[in-house]
Amino acid sequence: MSAAQTAQNPITQAIAADMDAVNTVIRQRLHSEVALVNQIAEYIISAGGKRIRPVLVLLVANAFGYRGAAHHELAAVVEFIHTATLLHDDVVDESSMRRGRQTANALFGNAASVLVGDFLYSRSFQMMVSLDNMRVMRILSDATNVIAEGEVLQLLNMHDPDVSEQSYLKVIRSKTAKLFEAAAELGALVAGATDAEIDACGEYGRSLGTAFQLIDDVLDYAGDADEIGKNVGDDLREGKPTLPLIYLMEHGTDEQRALVRSCIENGDEQHFDAVLSAITNSGALAYTREQAQVAAQRALDAIAGLPENRYKDALVQLCKFAVDRNH
Repeated sequence: MSAAQTAQNPITQAIAADMDAVNTVIRQRLHSEVALVNQIAEYIISAGGKRIRPVLVLLVANAFGYRGAAHHELAAVVEFIHTATLLHDDVVDESSMRRGRQTANALFGNAASVLVGDFLYSRSFQMMVSLDNMRVMRILSDATNVIAEGEVLQLLNMHDPDVSEQSYLKVIRSKTAKLFEAAAELGALVAGATDAEIDACGEYGRSLGTAFQLIDDVLDYAGDADEIGKNVGDDLREGKPTLPLIYLMEHGTDEQRALVRSCIENGDEQHFDAVLSAITNSGALAYTREQAQVAAQRALDAIAGLPENRYKDALVQLCKFAVDRNH
């Protein structure tokens, strides 16, 4: 994300200088003596994305009045961990598009993508150790472990039409929301917040991450490929039972349930239009949006006690963006 893009975004306007500093750290820490590592890492990082997780670290730290520089390093660590999971995810999912471009695995091959993902993981651990703070290391090592468990849980759910809403939300909490939670906790921790405040920020991040993922689920059916930067219908092609499909399995007609069951079991995107029509008419997309709004409200409630300043205002705006976005 360039400084110009950052400045145009009201959420990140308050931390434009911090984001520039984070981008500098990212560039410095990406460097490797191995040319292919540099090439793939640069390709992934330069794709931009919303950078929500590093933004969370910076906004929360600033909300508590932090004036040091450790939050720049932590924001970069969080972004590296996220990027590593994307590299591995795209290989597992056999994805060909992300953020409007070819995925690294499509361009460089699966082996290179997996190994550079490993490089980013290990580099992030080098960086967190350099901060010499045991609690920082505990938060991040716990997060990476939970994320890995979430990936395996999702793998077990693939092509399973009987996944429950509760089981699916557990995957979201592990796979997506956990890094949001860690990012918010780190911002509070580095700023010297109390344990209660760190916990509240963790709840904010966890709930915000849940809202983001649920809207991603909606956009995979109701989004525009150019705007969301990936192929619409990927979840169906991969046999992923996300919340819109789970809702339809529980509330649809016998015919709709039979269609969805077949599509999940077979990863069948040929019937995408029929599935989209069914989940739209059944209220599945509306229900998923409602659940995202519930999660966003939970996030807002969690930070009610934060100091009133423009950084808290931006955290509030982030909740609104999470549920209102179309990409």
